[in-house]
Amino acid sequence: MVKAALFDVYGTCVDWHGGMRRAASAMLAEKRLDPSLGTDIAEGWRHRYQPAMERVRSGAEPYRPLDSLQLETLADVLDALDLSHHFGAADRARLNAAWDALPAWPDTTATLQSLKAAMPVAACSNGSVAMMERLAAHAGLPWTMLCGAELARNFKPEPEVYLKSCAALGQIPAEVIMIACHPDDLDAAAACGLRTGYVPRPDEWGTASVAPDPDPQRFDLHAATLGELVGQIVSRAH
Repeated sequence: MVKAALFDVYGTCVDWHGGMRRAASAMLAEKRLDPSLGTDIAEGWRHRYQPAMERVRSGAEPYRPLDSLQLETLADVLDALDLSHHFGAADRARLNAAWDALPAWPDTTATLQSLKAAMPVAACSNGSVAMMERLAAHAGLPWTMLCGAELARNFKPEPEVYLKSCAALGQIPAEVIMIACHPDDLDAAAACGLRTGYVPRPDEWGTASVAPDPDPQRFDLHAATLGELVGQIVSRAH
């Protein structure tokens, strides 16, 4: 029986790509630069996301909160687009803070509230606790608890992120379901003994990446919408 739910946040619960693209485009427009480059900033940042965390996962660097890593990778993105001289330290900090002001997908908040009436719902994100607190306040995400990378001092998909999140919820992995739109996140959770629930978020992938199209049968539960998926979870919790 499922007794608690963990959620991926960036992409699954909030519109990372659209929110970051709009934030970057607005800053470019303020500077009288081409706002269409906001897409290039967002997608360049995405492509540097996993390599930055891999330096920590591999042991090459000690753990640091995600926003610290992202500030460094933003510098690389701006260099690659020949925009560095337009963005000073304050501009970069402001753009990095857009991670804390991403919009929830339209179905997220009400669906989380519905599931929270049946069981604890927790964020299991690579973002730090402080980042998740700020994002929850902005986007209206009604978490019971904030779990994820900072608990483990490492980043998904390392096993300790999922296992320590389950422990924080006071549940064994088999009693916890991980919900995400990223198949690799769910595969890693399943390898740790968690149940898995897949929901597609095709707009999460932008224009430079192809949205995954996994065989849904590889997950314990799957649905076309988050609301449908949560309905399945609740029906199996009683």
